[in-house]
Amino acid sequence: MHKTLKIFTLVIALAVSSCGAKKTTDTVTEKKAKLETLKKQQQQVNDEISALEKEIYKLDPSSKPEKAKLVAVTKLLPQNFNHYIDLQAKVDADNISYVTPRGQPGLVKSVYVKDGDYVKKGQLLLKLDDALVKRQIAQLQTQLSYAEDIYNRRNNLWKENIGTEVELLSAKNNVDQVQKQIELAKEQWAFTNVYAEKSAVAEEVTIHVGETFSGNPQAGGYIKLVNTSDLKITAEVPENYLGRVKNGSTMEVTLPDVNQTFNTTISVSGRVINLNNRSFYVDAKVPAGISVRPNQLALAKILDYSATNVITIPLNTLQTDQNGKFVLVAVNNNGKMYAQKKKVEVGELYGDKIEVKGGLADGDMLITDGFENLYDGQLITIGGS
Repeated sequence: MHKTLKIFTLVIALAVSSCGAKKTTDTVTEKKAKLETLKKQQQQVNDEISALEKEIYKLDPSSKPEKAKLVAVTKLLPQNFNHYIDLQAKVDADNISYVTPRGQPGLVKSVYVKDGDYVKKGQLLLKLDDALVKRQIAQLQTQLSYAEDIYNRRNNLWKENIGTEVELLSAKNNVDQVQKQIELAKEQWAFTNVYAEKSAVAEEVTIHVGETFSGNPQAGGYIKLVNTSDLKITAEVPENYLGRVKNGSTMEVTLPDVNQTFNTTISVSGRVINLNNRSFYVDAKVPAGISVRPNQLALAKILDYSATNVITIPLNTLQTDQNGKFVLVAVNNNGKMYAQKKKVEVGELYGDKIEVKGGLADGDMLITDGFENLYDGQLITIGGS
């Protein structure tokens, strides 16, 4: 009997469980069906709203709500503006010379200097062949000894009242003549030593032993001396800046290889236009204490225009229409921000900044981002500055 009761209880429990699961399944299905019905109703309402808006806008265009466009603005403040002429320049030596022999060209026997050596004034640089002049001096010394012997004999005879005064004077004249020839030969011998005429750096030494040295770079080997204590910046300025660059103009120089910048002023402005590139040259002294080398690359910026307390704007914000140049600024009207078109008069341009001579004022809110396709009077919202 107990076994029969357990089986009956189990059957009842399974029946109850089955009914609960069925009821839960029916509830989820009903909710999903109801959700789909609501979605269809929502879409139908949205379509009706959209259709009504279009119909109303056709009947009354002013009734369409305007969507504000996001922009960024910058408050304009007066500042100093400088315009520069950007040029490629180089470091040059103000005092460059080529060593030349004091006499005739000669065969090089010894070279006492090399590229890059610092030489002092009077330092021996070259020794030229002196064999011929030494032989000449030796011969003249022999002639001098002979002439002096003749003179001494004539003088002794003259003291004994023998001979004539003319013979004595002639012998003395021969001695003087040979001595002068020896002095001249010794000067020529000195010319075989080539000395530095000034203290400088031997920038280029291209002469070698066995070559003929004349000092002319076009004729062969040479020695180039550069005074590195007197250097300058030199550049070529286009002809159209002729009236804006003069002696005393400020020049900012950058040496890109050593990342060094310094200021100087133009000391020499060329008076002749180069026919090949329609430019004129300018020179500016390198200030003391600046370490540079001849022929070093430099970038020069010559200040040719300066204005104080002026309005400048980024070049990319400047636009043009049939009426001229304009920019867009943000203005507040009854608590809402609108774009306003302002016609401007511009001046000089340097880099990405352009000078504004009229049309804008201190405190104007220039639209610097989002101005593309923005029209006068459009509603805006400011998202950055």
